[in-house]
Amino acid sequence: MCKFLSGAADNERAMTTLQTPGPTIGVVGGGQLGRMLAEAASPLGVEVIVLDPTADCPAAPVARDQIVAGFDDEAGIRELAARADVLTFEIELADQDVLERVSEDSGTPVHPKPETLETIHDKLVQKQELESAGVPVPPFRAVEDADDIRAAIDDYGAPVMLKARTGGYDGRGNVPVESADEAEDALESVAGPAMVEAFVEFEREISVIAVKGDDEIATFPIGENIHEDEILRETVVPAGSADAVEERAREVAADVLEVMEGRGVYGIELFETSEAHSASEDSSGRSPRERDGEILLNEIAPRPHNSGHWTIEGAQSSQFEQHARAVLGWPLAATELRSPTVSVNLLGDVEESQPAALQNVEQILETPGANLHWYGKREARPLRKMGHVTLSGRDEETTDELLAAARELEESVTFTSE
Repeated sequence: MCKFLSGAADNERAMTTLQTPGPTIGVVGGGQLGRMLAEAASPLGVEVIVLDPTADCPAAPVARDQIVAGFDDEAGIRELAARADVLTFEIELADQDVLERVSEDSGTPVHPKPETLETIHDKLVQKQELESAGVPVPPFRAVEDADDIRAAIDDYGAPVMLKARTGGYDGRGNVPVESADEAEDALESVAGPAMVEAFVEFEREISVIAVKGDDEIATFPIGENIHEDEILRETVVPAGSADAVEERAREVAADVLEVMEGRGVYGIELFETSEAHSASEDSSGRSPRERDGEILLNEIAPRPHNSGHWTIEGAQSSQFEQHARAVLGWPLAATELRSPTVSVNLLGDVEESQPAALQNVEQILETPGANLHWYGKREARPLRKMGHVTLSGRDEETTDELLAAARELEESVTFTSE
């Protein structure tokens, strides 16, 4: 058992010392986020062990080892804790109760803390706690039946966004409801506890990749996110928002971090709006109050986030290096922008699942400033995230030019044989 937390004790900073073998981070989840975390941790002398139910998961080739077990497998997580100095997670399917028990019994800290994971798991609880803390959110309410959706349409106007309270990601579990007639079918499609939000007319969707360290916080430059079918396709940095709006976004991010418990990276998705919004008294039990209309919180991920992948090449440090530093209690790195950068996701452009074989990658490999990230997934599925490309430019290049070039690179590759 290693138990070598060289950065800091869980509650106090100590002198940072490196030796071989170095400190070990145990990660619940071994997908692409775990893979990129292990890649970033290695130059720091930090080892990573992942736990994932899929043998030879995407993170396995670059991590020190993999424990093959479910995200809520207590025996597996106990083994992970015994071999690590700190536990973290790259997927919200990690079980907060199991993590809390294992941490208490083993003395291995968990960051972000299980309490944060519990808050994040339920989108309704997440919005309630954040609104109570003064974080601006769209009007929302719980949904018990189709009549609640119809009432929300009456109050907020159509459309409204119906969301599964748990388990949704990459657009799954999010259903726009255009009229009261669609309420029954929409609720059936969610198939579980739900909430409904007012549909936000936004100028742009932006995100703040924020880092909560040991008595310090850091934020990366703000990115603009471009979604299609509720799936993130592209992130553009700088976002192009006005300075005052970006400052407000950083303020909201700081308020969010006050609510979150534990160190690590947090992906904070926001709406930049042009009109004031009012909260519904149904969402918090309080009277409606006017929002400032500039920034509204969408959702939070207590881990590195897809909209922060650009940081690997585009910033002084990556979100993954920052997560490793933060969970160990080490000082955080600089986050300044190196150059304007665009990130585009490579999604499965197939009609049904098939072995993953990305074709025609030559143009990406030959393009100056382009960087290909392959996630190592064995199977391509419709719209599954299989990799991403970042394209960094010179200062005189506009982000519109970079985005057009990045889209051309994305369109040049395919998983289909035709």
